[in-house]
Amino acid sequence: MNEPIVARHWLALAAPKAAPAVATSTVLILGRIWNANGAEHSIGNAALMVVLAAGAATAGTVAAGRLGDSTIAGTAFAASGGLALAGVAGYADGVSLPLLLWALATTVAYGLAARYWRTDRRETVAHERHTVERREEHAHVERVEALRAGAQIEVAREGAAYAQALAAALTARAALPGFDPAQLTQAGLPELPTTRTHTTKEDW
Repeated sequence: MNEPIVARHWLALAAPKAAPAVATSTVLILGRIWNANGAEHSIGNAALMVVLAAGAATAGTVAAGRLGDSTIAGTAFAASGGLALAGVAGYADGVSLPLLLWALATTVAYGLAARYWRTDRRETVAHERHTVERREEHAHVERVEALRAGAQIEVAREGAAYAQALAAALTARAALPGFDPAQLTQAGLPELPTTRTHTTKEDW
């Protein structure tokens, strides 16, 4: 049975593509809001963001090296970059350096995301190809079984028609004068059943 084709909305298709830019833009905006609320030239706030960014980068290095988990490593490095961007956006007094780091972070984010998008696309294509192959295989098996069943029905019909024709021929032959069933038996044909006679009182 064919599955219904569901068309995805264009927003659902565009959302993953816009996610890296939305994430870095959100960090930049929050960093500038933080800057306007007292983080500008604040050594303590800058030191805090440096420590957090370094901690996230260290966690990513450990996850990539010892654990071998690319998902955790990618998340940790993304968090480290976001914290660094937020720290610079909050500490700097102008927007030139934050915008430069935003552009750099957005480019890196799209570069990393493109790698996962290619992998996901390959897996999706492989799954669709495997599904199509399974459907074609099942359809072929169904066609073969249908042909086999049709051939068996046709053979059964031909056998029944042959049996009816043979019975009609034997019946017609038995009605002819001079028919002797013993000659058929001697020729190798099956013995024909004899007609049962009913005894009456007149035979005694």
